[in-house]
Amino acid sequence: MRLEDKKKVVSDLQDCFEKSKVLIATDYKGLDVAKITDLRRKLSEAQVEFKVVKNTLLLRASEKTDISLIKDFFKGPTAIALSYDDPVAPAKILTEFAKKNDKLEIKAGVLDGEMLDLPAIKSLAALPTREVLLAQLLSAMNAVPTSLASALSDVGRRFVNVLLAVKDQKEAA
Repeated sequence: MRLEDKKKVVSDLQDCFEKSKVLIATDYKGLDVAKITDLRRKLSEAQVEFKVVKNTLLLRASEKTDISLIKDFFKGPTAIALSYDDPVAPAKILTEFAKKNDKLEIKAGVLDGEMLDLPAIKSLAALPTREVLLAQLLSAMNAVPTSLASALSDVGRRFVNVLLAVKDQKEAA
């Protein structure tokens, strides 16, 4: 690879690192082409980029970025998963894939400037997806006005019942 090409790759990677919400580094040694293709397809469906990059280029690109927190993990065959929208999606897909394929090793990750070790990535994968979280938030936001309207109408209903009871008591007397 020519020097100009390497500089362009490093520059492109730095742009990706700055835009991404989460980056997860993996070791893919031992996976055959069919399995890697399957993993790429699953990640692509979730709008997650999966790149295999030379470690020297990763080290250069990670300088002056938050990704430098995991530069010690850029040894051996390294592939990175980058997500620009949903930080849970790559963790979930990679964790599920690693359960079925023991050759895929999740090394470490970076989420909004914080280093993630394997247990942190697994706990991130256990979170619901963005859509589920938004639905839960919307449900909670919708419950408050509904409960308030119910409570306010209940006060009026009880007041009318008291008035009817007083009316019935006076008619009986």
